[in-house]
This record gives sequence, structure tokens and C-alpha cells, in this order.
Amino acid sequence: IVGYYTLSAFVVALSDLPPKLASKMPRYPDLPAILIGRLARSLEFKGRGVGELVLVDALKRALVHSKQIAAMAVVADAKDDAALAFYLRFGFARLGDSASRVFIPMATIGQLG
Repeated sequence: IVGYYTLSAFVVALSDLPPKLASKMPRYPDLPAILIGRLARSLEFKGRGVGELVLVDALKRALVHSKQIAAMAVVADAKDDAALAFYLRFGFARLGDSASRVFIPMATIGQLG
């Protein structure tokens, strides 16, 4: 196994979103999202861009599914500072007051092509 990820249904509290984004969302207390529960690549492939490929595949799949299950973002929990830096490098932003939870809006994913 070179890399893998899991996706599942999730909810994001409207109050955890940045005010600019929250103002564009429906006024429900919780909004649908997709959670990357696990995302990893084999240590054997470290430094070869496999992590990026796995993340891009997860985001593309989430975008496709968001049209069927109405998700407004992808959320991930960074397991450490290196993982946090990885997600932030790819356009994720911190979610709420959490030190390790990040998100990226579906609209942003859709613009990535």
C-alpha cells in the first residue's frame, strides 16, 4: 500500500467558520461537511509527492460526492505539526479555536481544477 485515506460525513458548526465565509452560508447551527478521517502514505515513499497525490485524490472525490450529499467543506485533523503544515500548504485553514482541525471549502476545491 502506497497511500490511503478515509472519507465520512461530518458537520461543521457555523460559529467555527471565519465570519466572511459564515455570512455566505445558510443560517443552520451545523453545516454538512466531509471528514478526512485518515490520510497517510508509506514511509517507503516519503519525499516523492505521494502525500500530495493522495490528498488531491481525496479532495476530488469529496468534491464529486459533495454534489450528492451537500457538503460545504472538507475537514481534517492534523495529527502533528508536520501534518498541520502539510494541510496549510494546500490551502486548508484552521477551523474554529482548534489547534489541529483544518478545513477547505468545496468552492475552493472546485477552483483547483
